[in-house]
Amino acid sequence: MKIINIVISPSGVTKIETVGFVGSECRVASQFLETALGRRASERLTTEFHSSQSSNNTQTQKEG
Repeated sequence: MKIINIVISPSGVTKIETVGFVGSECRVASQFLETALGRRASERLTTEFHSSQSSNNTQTQKEG
């Protein structure tokens, strides 16, 4: 199952986390959100991003 979690803190900081994506397909799936939310403040790629297994997690933080 592929999931995109979005968390918005009271201060307006947004965190996007993708689950179940392989490699860079998480970036493709969440790009529309990144575009809508604005500038990326940081990005943390997990080891699953670099693997070819079927389970993948990526976290991106943005300031909105």
